[in-house]
Amino acid sequence: MNIKLICIDMDGTLLMDQQRVAQVDQEAIKYANDKGVHVAITTGRVYNCAKLYAETIGLKTPIIASNGAFIGGTNGEQIYCNPLNLSDIKQFMELTQEEGLLSYLTANFGIISTLELPDTNIYKVLNQTLPDQQKIRLEVISTLDELAPFDGEVLKGVCVGQNADQLSRIKAKLKESCPHLEVVSSWNNNFEVMRKGSSKGEAVKQLAEYLKVSPDQVMCIGDSENDLSMLKVAGIAVAMGNATPEVKEVADYITADNKNGGVSQAIYEYIK
Repeated sequence: MNIKLICIDMDGTLLMDQQRVAQVDQEAIKYANDKGVHVAITTGRVYNCAKLYAETIGLKTPIIASNGAFIGGTNGEQIYCNPLNLSDIKQFMELTQEEGLLSYLTANFGIISTLELPDTNIYKVLNQTLPDQQKIRLEVISTLDELAPFDGEVLKGVCVGQNADQLSRIKAKLKESCPHLEVVSSWNNNFEVMRKGSSKGEAVKQLAEYLKVSPDQVMCIGDSENDLSMLKVAGIAVAMGNATPEVKEVADYITADNKNGGVSQAIYEYIK
């Protein structure tokens, strides 16, 4: 199969430890680029964060961010944007906070929250080493009434908790009460909400069309529930060795895990 576009998830896939890309994976991505293959970061993270990684490893292909709610060029060009409505944002925040769960909102620039994020939050961790002009913006508001200035910018809501049963219950409740929202998990301790039509799968289809690549020429690589939609539309679906069982079930190929060059193994397997 003649692969022309590779869409790669970040956390649990491209990144070894939520921060670093293995040298072998960087070399494989460069190899694919040199063969004329587009390589796109396809992530639940905010655009400004994903853009930093794209620049670091030399990617020029547009970025899929916020689980597909935004597609943007590495030069800042907006290709697709599907923000949440303020009413849905408030419903999500109120429901999760009533349950005592940490919830926050994401925009291309960074995070909006009603509470200071814990120091372990990945964006806070990254900001410790980033120069001021590259830091991920972290906005803390006092009440949900202060969301109005961000209307049209909020792309995703994130809920984090350690009680898996509680998360599953609230996740199911949102799916039932808000069928116009996409509700998926990107990690075993969270779930995320986007406006309907925002998924990695839909974004991959749009990006492929934008690049004039047919669906059977697309390879997608991922590990979590939020990657399922893109794996299902790919010509070649690759699951990481550390992927969930559900992801492995839909895969055409299971590669090594994210700490042992899984991305590079998949690239060399299919890009000759």
